[in-house]
Amino acid sequence: MLELQNVTRRFGDFAAVKNVSLSIPEGQMVGVIGRSGAGKSTLLRMLNRLIDPSSGLIRFNETRVSALTGAALRGWQRDCAMIFQQFNLVPRLSVLMNVLLGRLNHRSTLLNLVGTFSVEERAMAIAALERLGIAQTALQSAGTLSGGQQQRVAIARALMQRPKMLLADEPIASLDPLNAKVVMDSLRNINREEGLTVITNLHTLDTARNYCERVIGMAAGEVVFDGPVSELTKQTVRMIYGAEDTELSEEITSTNLGGAPAAEEQSVGSLVPAA
Repeated sequence: MLELQNVTRRFGDFAAVKNVSLSIPEGQMVGVIGRSGAGKSTLLRMLNRLIDPSSGLIRFNETRVSALTGAALRGWQRDCAMIFQQFNLVPRLSVLMNVLLGRLNHRSTLLNLVGTFSVEERAMAIAALERLGIAQTALQSAGTLSGGQQQRVAIARALMQRPKMLLADEPIASLDPLNAKVVMDSLRNINREEGLTVITNLHTLDTARNYCERVIGMAAGEVVFDGPVSELTKQTVRMIYGAEDTELSEEITSTNLGGAPAAEEQSVGSLVPAA
């Protein structure tokens, strides 16, 4: 169980995240939605402890995540794997080596300095690439791959950490629709097959509706909705996305959020602005 109690992050006088309290059971796939600047990325980076909360408590099972330092913090960042919008691969290294880098926090400093990996680790890496349908790229330089392929390499690298939780910060924001589907399918399969908690920031409600069992809506650093997509109201959608434009507001109002047949329903995800 992941728990947040009154978590706040300030940058000077500006509160990017304000008094967020959440409980996320293990095994859920959660989508965090909202406009740019809503606090989505800041929230995920606090969960991984890439940035520290200004106040509040983050706990995972019996571990007080917000208080970790040193080796214990590095251990948490291994257990709480992070996938980024810009992939964060080393372009000149092979795909296989990029995936193997996910094992660094499992190894001694001496082995990391030597830079050698065991046969078992290499087999794990190939298996992860096969699972994501890109084993044929193993010996290519990562920089030669398409954006969608690079994101799948990043997911394979995260899996090499053997994490307890997977965070994805706008994993499909820079991808075309086909590659976005492949990446989201991969995350959903990992969630279902491994029982791994997946928390992902998404820029459209449509994607959250199709892939996530739970949606957290953020606006101006606060959680303004938390529940299944089926419980989102038109008023809440306006609150999350700040639909002040008259035409946009009318389109959202006319949309049936209650689950009309696909042939008759207009996608709310196509109506709201990207994050």
